[in-house]
Amino acid sequence: MTRIGELTMSQTTTLNKFYNIIGGQSVPSSSGDTFVVENPANKEMKLGVFQQSTEAELNQAVQAAKETLPAWKNIAAPSRGQYVYRAAQYIEDHAEEFKEQLILEVGKSYKDADAEVIRTIRAMRFLAGEAERLKGETIPSWDATVRGFTKREPIGVVGVITPWNVPLAISAWKIATALVCGCTVVYKPASITPVVSYKLMEAYESVNLPAGVINIVTGSGSVIGNAMAKHKDINAITFTGSNPVGNQINQVIASRGARFQAEMGGKNPFVVLEDADLELATTHVIEGGFGESGQRCTATSRVILLKGIADQFVELLVEKVKNLKVGDPLNQENQMGPVAEEKAMNEILNYIEIGKQEGAELLTGGYRLTEGDLSKGYFVAPTIFRGVTPQMRIAQEEIFGPVISIMEVDTYEEALEWANDIEYGLSSTIYTNDMEKALHFIDNIQAGFTHVNMMTMYSEPHFPFGGIKGTGLGGFREQGSVGIDFFTEWKTAYLKSHS
Repeated sequence: MTRIGELTMSQTTTLNKFYNIIGGQSVPSSSGDTFVVENPANKEMKLGVFQQSTEAELNQAVQAAKETLPAWKNIAAPSRGQYVYRAAQYIEDHAEEFKEQLILEVGKSYKDADAEVIRTIRAMRFLAGEAERLKGETIPSWDATVRGFTKREPIGVVGVITPWNVPLAISAWKIATALVCGCTVVYKPASITPVVSYKLMEAYESVNLPAGVINIVTGSGSVIGNAMAKHKDINAITFTGSNPVGNQINQVIASRGARFQAEMGGKNPFVVLEDADLELATTHVIEGGFGESGQRCTATSRVILLKGIADQFVELLVEKVKNLKVGDPLNQENQMGPVAEEKAMNEILNYIEIGKQEGAELLTGGYRLTEGDLSKGYFVAPTIFRGVTPQMRIAQEEIFGPVISIMEVDTYEEALEWANDIEYGLSSTIYTNDMEKALHFIDNIQAGFTHVNMMTMYSEPHFPFGGIKGTGLGGFREQGSVGIDFFTEWKTAYLKSHS
């Protein structure tokens, strides 16, 4: 038997087999069932065998987290932060291993994998520092003999459910925030990309995080996620994923009064005015729309152009897209890799057919790439539609793939109206040198965060992250100084001596 750190996997003769980690112990599924994870660029390459866990394992993990909670929350907060800080250092020291795993498991290009590892390290270091800023207030009383103050306390056992598209960074910042606040964690990673989640656990094991503080359970979302939502001893769940799943969990967890935080879909507008730098804007559309094969909630999805620049913009954009290098991301010259799985590929291809049927003009792409070794993976050609109008499904529904819709308007006011004509409200951007319109856009765009002359997916970990409208549930932002709000509760104390 081989171990990663002291935790993660046993070696079979052919394939690494991973177990649940509960209370520091390797725990198989009581069902005996497993599932296999593959490389989306080459489905013949299998990456590991994982436990198809049951509600029984979830219950064990919750019990372990509950039993560990009293000791963990009583460790000095700055000391808890040091575990996070040192784990971040481990990731930095082994950065190439983490990048390689993201490339193999998610299909990210080297550039995108590198960006995710950097983002992970920065987020963890910032959040480690938040452990020294878990401050309350001293408040004057009407009674001169009374001293009053407030303090934050951990909410308790937290369920963490993370997506497959940004499996390292999102897991890292959710878990780090929980730990610095004094919570213990039951962690369910996405079933498509669990290997890198065990790499994250390896980082925490390397710094001797106490057993039971983080417990990882793999398996079906319909089983493990629903069991989390129903479990009376899980005080809160932080979730990133699709709208249907997030809304379903919300209904269950709301029925028992627990706390819920959800970051879900996006359909982010990229508005380009007539005075914009078109060279910069087209480059950023490509990075935002086709980076990570468009599989980001913050991806550029709708490009809204003033008609006066539309032809010039489209010609420049299509020329650049046709020169994109798509292929196995293990080759660092390739700029775009596969989508994550066959199901996702088929859904994207279906949306492309819908776009054609709706009357949108297909400018480039629109098909699966199967030449040579690409036939072994799930590659979709970068796709651009023109003549898209707000009522079309490809303008309203999240495709989550390398598909961009070009929409054309007469005025800035119409561009803003179309940008807001959507159920989602995550990210947005406007390209212009007119600061009056830029500020107007900032004030009136319906999005959780926005940009001027910057890509839709740009964010930094010391700023709040999250969406409004159909994107976010629970009213709590992730990251930034407000990220701790979800994981803590306020206690007010009044002190008065007997004398």
